[in-house]
Amino acid sequence: MTASRDADPVRVRFAPSPTGMLHIGGLRTALYNYLLARRRGGQFVLRIEDTDRERFVEEAENDIMSALDWCGLSYDEGPGAGGAAGPYRQSERSARYRQYAEQLVDDGHAYYAFDTPAELEAMRERLRAEDRPQPKYGPRTRREMKNALTLSEEETQRLLDDGAEHVIRLHVPRDTGVKFTDEVRGAVSFSTNDLDDQVLLKSDGLPTYHLANVVDDHEMGITHVIRGEEWLSSTPKHKLLYEAFGWDMPTVAHLPLIMSPDGGKLSKRDSEEEGLPVSVRDYREQGYEPEALVNFIALLGWNPGTEKEVFSLDELVDAFSLERVARSGAQFDFDKLKWFNKQHLHRLPPQTVAARSRDALEAAGYTPSDDYLTDVAAVMQDRIAFASDLATDGAFFFEDPDEYEEEAVEQRWNDDSGELLAALADRFERAAGRFDADAVEEILRGLADERDVGAGQLIHPARLATSGRSYGPGVFSLLAVLGRECCVRRMRRAVEVLGEG
Repeated sequence: MTASRDADPVRVRFAPSPTGMLHIGGLRTALYNYLLARRRGGQFVLRIEDTDRERFVEEAENDIMSALDWCGLSYDEGPGAGGAAGPYRQSERSARYRQYAEQLVDDGHAYYAFDTPAELEAMRERLRAEDRPQPKYGPRTRREMKNALTLSEEETQRLLDDGAEHVIRLHVPRDTGVKFTDEVRGAVSFSTNDLDDQVLLKSDGLPTYHLANVVDDHEMGITHVIRGEEWLSSTPKHKLLYEAFGWDMPTVAHLPLIMSPDGGKLSKRDSEEEGLPVSVRDYREQGYEPEALVNFIALLGWNPGTEKEVFSLDELVDAFSLERVARSGAQFDFDKLKWFNKQHLHRLPPQTVAARSRDALEAAGYTPSDDYLTDVAAVMQDRIAFASDLATDGAFFFEDPDEYEEEAVEQRWNDDSGELLAALADRFERAAGRFDADAVEEILRGLADERDVGAGQLIHPARLATSGRSYGPGVFSLLAVLGRECCVRRMRRAVEVLGEG
């Protein structure tokens, strides 16, 4: 863990709902929470907000935790990690929410509402207008509805005793301003007349996001709430809840939207309709490096204040601050992400690149040893965009070429190429001792000097014979990695196929 740089340690949380695979925007929210916690020497908590049972996806929680682990965002408390503030799944905390909701009713900050779905729809139809397409159940409408504010105490109690289906709603004050300071957007204010009397406890006894979120953040000692801008309009309701409970509200920061390449919000619909990858799993399956994805996502809505672009996770911790988070949305650029992938791939140890290419190689039918694959990665990683490219762009390291690049043959295979290459194969076969890049170069240049030809007249045919291509890594390293026996075999076959001149 990186040491604290700033005063006042923080407690932050990432609180996803397991209603689908972790979205790339969710990853950014988790990342910014993680960075603030590590920079400030605080704690990063994972809380699973799984009260929406209708949209619950069985494998989503495991996907969330797997994605965080893959990206290196370790959490201090949460499912599987333990912690004194648990449990960390809201479904395991349900008993406490009714207690708090009833407390709000007793204190006059919430009320029972018995409206049926048909009655709610009738109200919306009656009040719907061009300037009010979605009428709210709130300060302007609640006196027309079936709730504890319009029913007598006796009737309300009778309905409760009879087990009538009901919800508990927040009693939003009328004609009041709600103000708070957002770390990204500055001073923010809402009129309570524009808010609805939010349902806090649903008819099935489960809390809505709003009640559970506030209760859990308070009980878990959360000091900073960093989340997407779509939750900004919910914050005044949360502030009213904090005030009703007599609690201090955490510092809030609402992050700008991530926009699709075409300019709209990057959403799950883009994935379904346009084929755009929007989940972390998508990027993982497409072969992106976790370090590159984290680096790229960090810069979607935040800048370090310098020209530096490529960051490790520890460097992001050192540079991060909420003050440099932008208000405006950031557009997703796949070309830029691919560029980041190259930068990080080139910085990885060859052993890591080799390990991350293994699945793609085995899918292609290649099963090289770890040592050989590491040698291949060392000479190829500066030339590829994805580790999986070793199975395609580097396929010649794992099987002899069955054809030769036609244009290269025309340009590089001269009248004396076959004879020179055959002589080089003989030299390689007879040479004793090591067969590293320096030794290969010494033998090749020695032969070129003896024949009084430029080294290129051997280098280009040698590359073509051993890889089938006119391009690739440095030829001396290429030949050294392939090894003496492989080079000799491929060179002699090329002479047979392409002719001695």
